[in-house]
Amino acid sequence: MITVDEALNIVDNKTISSKKSTYLSVQDALGYVLSQDVLSPINMPPFRQSAMDGYAICIHESKKYNLIGEIKAGDRKQMTLSRGEAFRIFTGAPVPDTANAVIMQEKVINNGTEIELQAVPNIGSNIRPLGEQIKEGELALQEGSLINSAAIGFLSSLGITEVNVYKKPSIGILVTGNELIEPGHSLDYGQVYESNSLMLQNALHKTGYKNTETYKVPDDFRSTLLLINQIINDKDFLIISGGISVGDYDYVGKALLEIKATQLFYKVKQKPGKPLFFGKKDNTCIFALPGNPAAALTCFYVYVWRCLERLSGNNNFKPVTIEAVSVSEINTKGDRFQFLKAKFLNGKVEILEGQSSAMLNTFAVANALAYAPVNLDKIEIGQKVKCLLIP
Repeated sequence: MITVDEALNIVDNKTISSKKSTYLSVQDALGYVLSQDVLSPINMPPFRQSAMDGYAICIHESKKYNLIGEIKAGDRKQMTLSRGEAFRIFTGAPVPDTANAVIMQEKVINNGTEIELQAVPNIGSNIRPLGEQIKEGELALQEGSLINSAAIGFLSSLGITEVNVYKKPSIGILVTGNELIEPGHSLDYGQVYESNSLMLQNALHKTGYKNTETYKVPDDFRSTLLLINQIINDKDFLIISGGISVGDYDYVGKALLEIKATQLFYKVKQKPGKPLFFGKKDNTCIFALPGNPAAALTCFYVYVWRCLERLSGNNNFKPVTIEAVSVSEINTKGDRFQFLKAKFLNGKVEILEGQSSAMLNTFAVANALAYAPVNLDKIEIGQKVKCLLIP
């Protein structure tokens, strides 16, 4: 059994992007990673641009200027100013090459056909130069950059409509168990509704992974073996829920051994989620998660998400962690690292009731996992606690 830090290091060091890439439209590329540098096809701004509403002027010795016209954003006619002349101009509008300053409207007295400056601007004031943000041919975004909303806006402002990105893996979700039935059917004695597949699929979608497919298998060795083999042949990534412990009817571990999957680790010194498996078969990464729902979801946010991001080229990924002040008191003494369902708000964190690995009711209102290291006997009110924020 290994520690949480050791397990995370293995995930980081053993997960390598496939480097498979594809072209996507910019609008569909949110959350993807660039597989090649993007160079700017234009100067930005593509013309001298007014930074504010005011007056474009050609400076001379007097504070009075003849007002000869107006330029608004989107005007395409190139205008000319002589010394002592001014145009009314608006934010984003093109500044004539013959203008050498824009003075804000608050510093001008407008007499209809003439303006009088209340202060003399410096040469170049309030003019965004051609290519101020980026020049044609310069590096806009580097290979390996994660495309966020701002990147989409930036690329669009350069007129770029598609980018080459690393492909995200196709994912199979396999849920095991004789006791599981679909919601919508009547429960017989000994049965429970299956929730993990939908839970994990939605967690994947929320974190940007939509190429998913779910599978179900009863507690049968042959059926488990055949389905695991099928998914590994079809998918880049396999998440298994349940059947990884050592009970008489837990066949996942036996099946992974039979197909000669490489075990990178099995069992982590943590609570919940101790019976966690991470390995590979050929080019497919495999996580076998505990069947208890809260344990499965905890392992997803701590390990699976991290692995998927690295497979997708995001080598610098780490989930967002913060330090918060506890408003709860809870005993945490034990020999395992604990991930505690919690609610974070305004710099404070509340450790929630119902920490059982089988309970989702508190997870449903949690937005964080609070860390309780092995050497910590108690979290006290006012104590600072490290937390992982759930997206």
